[in-house]
Amino acid sequence: MDFLKSHLMERLKFTALINLFSIMKLPLLAFITPEFTEFTNEKCVVKVRLGYRTRNHLNSMYFGALSMGAELSIAAAAIQAIQDSGQKIDFIFKDFEAQFLKRGDASVLFICDQVAGVRELVDKAAHSTERQEHKFEGYARTVKSEEPIMKYKLTLSVKNRSKK
Repeated sequence: MDFLKSHLMERLKFTALINLFSIMKLPLLAFITPEFTEFTNEKCVVKVRLGYRTRNHLNSMYFGALSMGAELSIAAAAIQAIQDSGQKIDFIFKDFEAQFLKRGDASVLFICDQVAGVRELVDKAAHSTERQEHKFEGYARTVKSEEPIMKYKLTLSVKNRSKK
């Protein structure tokens, strides 16, 4: 029971941290108020609620909200790994590919099962002065169904700025 309680507290803490950071640096991300429903060494799941702020004219998830959720599902792992490294490592996304399979007609979960790979990329950058890049994949589904509504790929680019 203590494990579940601490896991819940970590997710809530990380959700609050990301939303606070977003208010100061990425106000558009803060506007959709993402929530972490799962965040482990293997998997990151970000939930974006379907509502006034995220809905399009067809009452489904707006393209911009879908893009931000996809980005955050990978970026969260990079943020955590960079924080754990204790070094000044910058990251940015180099490209973005998406396949929209269905409409997101409910709150959407963005799932990245490649958290370990993100951590490895950041670790590689921590021990190098060269820019490191890798393409990571994820998918999105609504809370109502297990069927993917979107598949995405983003190339994460990281560089260690603490080494000269």
